[in-house]
Amino acid sequence: MSKLVPGILAAGVLASCLVATPAAAAPPEFVPAPIQWGPCESDGLARARAECGFLAVPLDYQDPAGAKISLAVSRVRHTNSDYQGVMLVNPGGPGGSGLELSALGRAVPKGAGNSYDWVGFDPRGVGSSRPALSCDPGHFGYNRPAYVPATPQLEQSWLGTSRDYATACAKNGPLLEHMRTTDVARDLDSLRQALGAEQINYYGFSYGTYLGQVYATRYPERVRRMVLDSNVDPRKVFYQANLDQDVAFDRNIKVYFDWLARHDDAYHLGTTAEAVEDLWYAQQRELSEEPAGGVIGPDEWTDIFLQAGYYQSTWEDLAKAFAGWVHQRDWQTLKTRYDRTSSPGDDNGFAVYNAVQCTDAPWPRSWTTWKVDNWITYAKARFETWGNAWYNAPCRTWPVPAGKAVDVDGRRVAGALLIGEEFDAATPFTGNLEVRRRFPRSSLIGEPGGTTHAGSLSGDACVDDRIADYLATGALPPRQKGDGPDALCDPLPEPVPGGAAGARADRARAGQPAVLRDVLRAVVR
Repeated sequence: MSKLVPGILAAGVLASCLVATPAAAAPPEFVPAPIQWGPCESDGLARARAECGFLAVPLDYQDPAGAKISLAVSRVRHTNSDYQGVMLVNPGGPGGSGLELSALGRAVPKGAGNSYDWVGFDPRGVGSSRPALSCDPGHFGYNRPAYVPATPQLEQSWLGTSRDYATACAKNGPLLEHMRTTDVARDLDSLRQALGAEQINYYGFSYGTYLGQVYATRYPERVRRMVLDSNVDPRKVFYQANLDQDVAFDRNIKVYFDWLARHDDAYHLGTTAEAVEDLWYAQQRELSEEPAGGVIGPDEWTDIFLQAGYYQSTWEDLAKAFAGWVHQRDWQTLKTRYDRTSSPGDDNGFAVYNAVQCTDAPWPRSWTTWKVDNWITYAKARFETWGNAWYNAPCRTWPVPAGKAVDVDGRRVAGALLIGEEFDAATPFTGNLEVRRRFPRSSLIGEPGGTTHAGSLSGDACVDDRIADYLATGALPPRQKGDGPDALCDPLPEPVPGGAAGARADRARAGQPAVLRDVLRAVVR
């Protein structure tokens, strides 16, 4: 029993969420009770004719007769007579709520999604699952100290903030000790059992690909079909992965600045990428002196435009926000965009992100290591490096020891469809190649030149039709020799403000349900 438990239980924090079962000899395996399905509270799920319920699972699978936690689950049943089983979906994060994603089947072309029961769920600690993690709801406020620790005072301020956040997370008690991806993978298998399925089909985005990799490693015979979009590199969980992201996001923000320059007639922010970049950083410096509306300082400015590195579909709205601030001093639009992506006052996603990533694999404890690595990276990638460093810095002093990284092994998995865009910044393309090596019966769809993260089922017929074919028949693109993709698709075209190409891109994106766009944007860093 954790030393944290007595104080937590005495405070009553978990008393209503962790239900102790009578003392008895622990059974060799946990057998979940069936889910009691009922109506969903969400309007979107109600429109999708979903049903909702809770699944009780052990807090600690080593003590299956002990305390239980509840996972929120939703399901949209198949409508075709050709039933293909259950499809579990995870949007990533870690920390993303997947409850709404039971509606995702309607985005699969050719009606191929209608042959599955689509099951969305909030992983342990997330969203509507109970208990839900929270450490310090005010962590993401406004006008925070500048990310770049240009002075000893800034460095010590952020070190203290990060340490305080990690310390505050200890109040979550025993749940914090059981938040590893391996725990969530056990939950997936409990969900499989509760649904009465011998095998699962699985669709994972971003971190959800790593959850799928771990599940497939632990339970290869229980995987039927698996789609993994934007693969986490299992060699780099998670310290090195974040340093790699910094370089990739710096490249992508320059791609965005170039796009703005090519559309200077619409936004008037500069006619060259260099001019736009200079203007962007000049505004950031000004916000260090006088925050926009008293709330949007240099950090919030960075966080707002980080979305451009993830999704081309955000480019036009972000361009309007950039131009609105430069030309009209419209700070309200900036605040709206910051609130939409950072959720001030709600740290559930961030708490779970840390609880999983900080304990999945070891992180350096020495601040000197972090400091040297991030200054070296900053020298070539200044856009996001220090923002990302402080986002992950609670892991340096996390109150729960890290486990050993899973050695992902997909050799016994029947097959998997992997998808990745060449310049995806959040999960660089090398991760897709590594997963392809480890899953020798998988096939990889590559999208040369694409910068969008987790963009499948977005209306790109080349990608989405292959997903539909795989889900309908199990057919994968033929495996090619060598170490590259097995099929190539052009990414969706860049938006063009008010132009025909932009209209084509908009129509292509219309195939992506709003729920998917909202869910994925809510979980990205």
